[in-house]
Amino acid sequence: MNTEVSLEFFQDILITIHENIRDLQGKKVYADPEEQEYLSGRLFSYTETLEIMKDSARRFGYDPNELGL
Repeated sequence: MNTEVSLEFFQDILITIHENIRDLQGKKVYADPEEQEYLSGRLFSYTETLEIMKDSARRFGYDPNELGL
């Protein structure tokens, strides 16, 4: 697989994850208490996914900040 294509693919995934986090944070501000719990759970899942990706990047010798993590 082409490295340039792989990087573009990875960056697209990261952008989508970050956009989803911002969207959920915005929705959480106006949500009722029941919806707040649901949104908190989704935010936790996205945050956990980013942490897994950061850990994996470190194990492979990449700087998470340079990758946008």
